[in-house]
Amino acid sequence: MALSMTGFGRGEVTTEVGNIVVEMKTVNHRYLDIAIRAPKEFNSLEENLRGVIRQTLSRGRVDVFVRFTLSLEQAPTVTVNLELAKAYLAQAQLLQQETELLGQLTARDLLELPQVVRLDEPVLDPELLRTPLIEVAQVALAQLTEMRAQEGQRLATDMQERLVSLEELLATVSDRSPEVVMEYGQKLTQRLQEMLPECLIDEARLAQEVALLADRACITEEIVRLRSHFAQFRLLLKRQEAVGRQLDFLVQEMNREINTIGSKANDAKIAQLVVEMKSELEKIREQTQNIE
Repeated sequence: MALSMTGFGRGEVTTEVGNIVVEMKTVNHRYLDIAIRAPKEFNSLEENLRGVIRQTLSRGRVDVFVRFTLSLEQAPTVTVNLELAKAYLAQAQLLQQETELLGQLTARDLLELPQVVRLDEPVLDPELLRTPLIEVAQVALAQLTEMRAQEGQRLATDMQERLVSLEELLATVSDRSPEVVMEYGQKLTQRLQEMLPECLIDEARLAQEVALLADRACITEEIVRLRSHFAQFRLLLKRQEAVGRQLDFLVQEMNREINTIGSKANDAKIAQLVVEMKSELEKIREQTQNIE
């Protein structure tokens, strides 16, 4: 079944080094475009993450958000440079004596001075994060794919219903087509009778003119091709693979055939039916833009 390109998935895992959360959001895009926002600990693992995504998704804009919280055992340590802090304090007291400045330095003031406090963050081995990152990404992808499948089912149902409407309109066009030629022959005969005596009407020439119009206005080929496109469209909607580009191509071909019908038929009733067909087809085209 066709997949939508819109979806969301989330995965979370707790490891010995910390908690990893991966969230993925996808929207429609002509190609597969992956954007990853992750802490620096995962810089060397981004290509691994992209590889996992490419194995599952073929098209769409994919926004990936990775959050990482260190475990208590891996939490950063804070070290105060006491000697430097005392030196700052001594110099501040000397400055007060020399300039008679008032006020006192607080512990907070000292901690904010350069290099008094050092934050030591643990250096994590990327290999400790690689396996849990891939596992949690696969969980997020599974949820994402499920949502895309459900949305794809809704889109496919809507498009199939619109295909039925198109087929009904096309059937009406097909029924109307012979009437156009017949009405043209009647109108042409009536005009000639008004302009010429009946004995001067060349029946053979009249039949030839009607035949020429029938040939120019014949839309049988377009109708046959349109019905074929409808059948192919339905088959594509049932496939499990990415079919969005193929559906888009078929919609373009359908539009071309409908336009040709409108231009060849040269009939007000068919022209109105063509407008309705193009309206339905445009709604299908909009839906195909969201199919992977």
